[in-house]
Amino acid sequence: MKIGRFKYGERTIFGMVRGKEVVVLKEKRIQELMENPTPTDEVVEFKNLKFLSPTRPTKIVAVGLNYKAHAEEMGKPLPEEPLLFMKPSTAVIANKMKIILPEMSQRVDYEGELAIVIGRRCKNVSPEEAKDYILGYSCFNDVTARDLQQKDVQYTRAKSFDTFAPYGPWISTSIDPMNLKITTRVNGEVKQEGSTSDMIFSPFELVSFISKVMTLLPGDVIATGTPPGVGPLKEGDRVEIEIEGIGTLINYVVKEQGGAQ
Repeated sequence: MKIGRFKYGERTIFGMVRGKEVVVLKEKRIQELMENPTPTDEVVEFKNLKFLSPTRPTKIVAVGLNYKAHAEEMGKPLPEEPLLFMKPSTAVIANKMKIILPEMSQRVDYEGELAIVIGRRCKNVSPEEAKDYILGYSCFNDVTARDLQQKDVQYTRAKSFDTFAPYGPWISTSIDPMNLKITTRVNGEVKQEGSTSDMIFSPFELVSFISKVMTLLPGDVIATGTPPGVGPLKEGDRVEIEIEGIGTLINYVVKEQGGAQ
């Protein structure tokens, strides 16, 4: 099943994606979607909907250097434990929204990633238990101000600008995340191709590890790392993150305008 969150007129709805239309779901809370999603009789065509991020996470926990080939690309040794950093909820944007290049940075990169979406409160779980806490999976772009990352060493500034966490277009609840093809395209040209089978730490290991550090709440997102091929974005670009079994996240790139936003 593919579940999205949409704006329909003045309403915010969860819907089950079915071809070019959406079946409105009865549920209003993430945890309810984990139990037994209930379709209503209401069906809406995509053309009448605006995409929203699939959830409103309280936090995005991201994982660095979680693909063997990307670690080699960056000249870094393979980590012995997951390398964690955070992105704020204010960085989240939805499918077809704009990534804003900040004036503070001279190089902003794309990083296509698989997102894990948490479905219920999760603390101190084992890898074997982790599956019971995952609502599903989505596409994620860990947009990064690469020059600031290299300058600061710490990741916070480089990863946290508004619009630096595109996430969507929806959540796939019924896929096996262990061998999914990930493709990133910029203006139609393939820039990244990889498979989740190249991950150093599996999605279930990540959920377990992170849950022993912090409590994960319904709707929270774990960005699981990127395959090799990261590179810069420029004004006017269209960037797509496509993941097998999920779909394609599309965003457009614009420059920051001076003055108050």
